[in-house]
Amino acid sequence: MISLADPILGEEEKQALYAVIDSNWLTMGERVAEFERAFAVLHNAESAVAVNSCTAGLHLCLAAFGLGSGDEVLVPSLTFVATVNAIMYTGAKPVFVDIKDNDLPHISIEDAEAKCTPRTKAAIVMHYGGYLVDLAAWRSFADDHRLILIEDAAHAPGTADVGRWGDAAAFSFFSNKNMTTAEGGMVLARDETVLKRIRSLRAHGMTTDTLNRHRGHAHTYDVIDLGFNYRLDELRAAIGLVQLTHLQRWNSLRRMLTAYYRACLSEELSDIGIPFDQDHPTAAHLMPVVLPKGIDRSRVMEQLRGLGIQTSIHYPPVHQFSYYRRRFPNTVLSRTDEFSAREITLPLHPMLTKDQIQFVSKSLRKTLSK
Repeated sequence: MISLADPILGEEEKQALYAVIDSNWLTMGERVAEFERAFAVLHNAESAVAVNSCTAGLHLCLAAFGLGSGDEVLVPSLTFVATVNAIMYTGAKPVFVDIKDNDLPHISIEDAEAKCTPRTKAAIVMHYGGYLVDLAAWRSFADDHRLILIEDAAHAPGTADVGRWGDAAAFSFFSNKNMTTAEGGMVLARDETVLKRIRSLRAHGMTTDTLNRHRGHAHTYDVIDLGFNYRLDELRAAIGLVQLTHLQRWNSLRRMLTAYYRACLSEELSDIGIPFDQDHPTAAHLMPVVLPKGIDRSRVMEQLRGLGIQTSIHYPPVHQFSYYRRRFPNTVLSRTDEFSAREITLPLHPMLTKDQIQFVSKSLRKTLSK
């Protein structure tokens, strides 16, 4: 099976885990702090906060800015459901925004403009597939409307400018991401005061952590906010430190493989769409293509699986899920619906070979020709 996304794990990660076990300290210790520093340096940030998921990171970003009942947040429906769930956790209302088009399936500034109201307090932009949204344009939009700008950067770690234009950004280290800690995430914020609050909210709003008390630096603590248990453990941080050293090389490999995909698909399949310009800044997390109209996508995916090729869909629109249809029954996003109905995600990861890409491209052509 040519898998959709394989994590790269080996002896380095094993040794890092052994070292944590030998240390006899398993959570929120020196490795978490070191992982935060290393991630911040890579993204030209002053500091970062490690969390147990990107979902937690997005929730903390919204909570740190005080989003709540009566507030509205502009958000794409073409995203993983966690992006929208995080808004719901705060009591704020998600306002679904359509994408630009099939070639640029990013949240549309024009549709966002039309959906702004006096209650709109924030916008979440999502770097779909690792391809960066126009951050300068969104920063200008947010400033003009006095909005908080949050980047869902789950697909785009280690990419130029990511996390530097938004007021805050959340990253994912889930097992299928460009780097992994199995579960886990990271948060960046422009304002150190906001990041400090995120750090406090991550651990129940407590004023000291367990390690400081263990070392005798503090004997008790206060709780200054209604926080959450969103902490990252030492085991995952140890894996993250190893993975982070390879991230830029893996991203470069992903971009090279994406370019090769584009060449093969253009030769084999002139009638399919490949979103984004080939020079678009990207971490190349996904390899999405748009099938011709009228094609039975499920049948295509079944036949490719029969040939040993795993595929997926990114994403079923959030506004079409049962829960969100009940909550927001009148949502109409025609461009999102069309893209989501025709999109198919092909295998992409650093262990993929050019021969495999050729095989995937030829197999897709043969399947579509039937």
